[in-house]
Amino acid sequence: MSVELHLPDLPEVPISIGSEVPPPSVRRVRVPWHLRLRDLLSAYLPLLLMGLIALATWWLVKQTPVPQPPAAAPAVRSEPDYTMRGFALERFDAEGRLKLRIEGDWLRHYPDTDRIEIDGAVIRAFAPDGRETRATARRALGNGDGSEVQLLGGAEVTSRDAAGAPVFIRGEFLHAFLVTERVRSHLPVRVRVGKDEMSVGGIDYDNAASRLEYKGPVRAVFTPRAAR
Repeated sequence: MSVELHLPDLPEVPISIGSEVPPPSVRRVRVPWHLRLRDLLSAYLPLLLMGLIALATWWLVKQTPVPQPPAAAPAVRSEPDYTMRGFALERFDAEGRLKLRIEGDWLRHYPDTDRIEIDGAVIRAFAPDGRETRATARRALGNGDGSEVQLLGGAEVTSRDAAGAPVFIRGEFLHAFLVTERVRSHLPVRVRVGKDEMSVGGIDYDNAASRLEYKGPVRAVFTPRAAR
């Protein structure tokens, strides 16, 4: 005959053999504050350096002066910037010899074109060989150095040609290039070279090249040359 026993489920209970040794107590070690600060600085030093560099860059940008835009060129005036009354101006060459003398009752200089305007003009130019060219007019317009002038009103130019004969040119308008000894006009002029006289409708006279070109109508009076 068999007998079956049914035991109820029992809870699991840990069983240890021998005496149980309790775990040792854990002690927290306190790190000095300066070591903790050093570790903190070591961890965040790159970030601090980047922040300082960014701050220094921003400060330099704020302190750098902003370049000013280029100043606008002053407006060129159409009225004279200086005037002279009862004046005499002289120009000399590199050797110290008198090259040009400009006299007049009144001079006005216009900066927009660097031109001069002279009332009662008397201009004398001297060639390297000593020959003098004299130009006069009630009014004259010229460049800044006076080497080129437009003579207006009772204009006269006197000089001597290469042979030494006197040259006289008169008209209401003469355009004189005093340094190169050249006179032009598109208006009627009267010309006298030596004892020969002409009234022409226009002129282009180059004293240095001994060339005279004129436009009609032409009226001339030539003096016969003495037979040799």
